Amino acid sequence: MSGSNARTVERSNVRIMSGGADPHAAVLVLHGGRETGREPSRPWHLAALRMRPFFAAVGRAVPEQRLLIGSVRYRYRGWNGSSADPLRDTEQALAELASRVGDVPVVLLGHSMGGRAALRAAGAAQVRGVVALAPWCPDGEPTDQLQDRTAVVLHGDGDRITDPRASTEMMRRARAQGARTATLIVAGGDHAMLRRGPVWHRIAAGAVAEVLAPGTGEPLVRRAVESGEPCTL
Repeated sequence: MSGSNARTVERSNVRIMSGGADPHAAVLVLHGGRETGREPSRPWHLAALRMRPFFAAVGRAVPEQRLLIGSVRYRYRGWNGSSADPLRDTEQALAELASRVGDVPVVLLGHSMGGRAALRAAGAAQVRGVVALAPWCPDGEPTDQLQDRTAVVLHGDGDRITDPRASTEMMRRARAQGARTATLIVAGGDHAMLRRGPVWHRIAAGAVAEVLAPGTGEPLVRRAVESGEPCTL
């Protein structure tokens, strides 16, 4: 389009899945991706589709609050080294969400690459905590941004893509720096979260509820946060 009627349409970094009208709290879901890849990320990619059951599970786990549930829209499928593209997209999504609904508490729920982005973005002012599913935790990942936040990790002991030991070690370091952490190991769980899928959905959603309102969510998560020791499901 050209001429005086031309307009530039800004791309939104948040896809609203449910809620949105004067919410009390928000959950942003971050799907997985690839180590590298500049091809566009699409909502019909398998990594994005795998997160759909979590939207409904979170809604059931937090029924008493006006809850906005959305997903972060990535530009690219990959992390792309120092560009950390999903992290930049998440930071922009948080800023956009604040401009839309104000200063409501936010929980970031991320899988794999999305778990890495969620953990890295936890320092944003409105983030109450993170629920990271089979997160990608390379050596040297920072943890200072998790101080005074709640970080809950679920990781399958059969994961061959990301390392549950790396997740456990990152939570140990974060706890030493003042984070409230829980590490839950899903016995027989795989990276795609297909084996024992209902357990992944229920515990992750219950962890979101516990982060938003301590004492009202999943008791197993509460006990794990209190102990700080890895717990096997």
